[in-house]
Amino acid sequence: MAALRYRRFLKLCEEWPVDETKRGRDLGAYLRQRVAQAFREGENTQIAEPEACDQMYESLARLHSNYYKHKYPRPRDTSFSGLSVEEYKLILSTDTLEEFQEMNKSMWKKLQEKFAPTRPEEKHKAWTRVLSRPRT
Repeated sequence: MAALRYRRFLKLCEEWPVDETKRGRDLGAYLRQRVAQAFREGENTQIAEPEACDQMYESLARLHSNYYKHKYPRPRDTSFSGLSVEEYKLILSTDTLEEFQEMNKSMWKKLQEKFAPTRPEEKHKAWTRVLSRPRT
């Protein structure tokens, strides 16, 4: 029975798309990682809670098949902001989020990063120079 569960999860992983724009945050990649962890021994893996495993599979299969999207159709493909799905995908991409984080940094933080020493020895030298200066 574990072999059947393993094959079902593998098939789901094969069908689940990977969004390359969401590096490190993609549900498809996370799902593949979790299945690999859960079924370390492949078809020979012993499943402690088969009911929970089946329930997890059914939930993921409903998400993958857009069960709820079809059950509860939306009148329009926009949200309160008026943005389209493509615009949301662009905004939520890892590259765009990194750009937003860079824009939100204060000027002081940007200067610190620009002029900060990179090696630990250089940091120590910089601090000893600052601390050894005579105060006026």
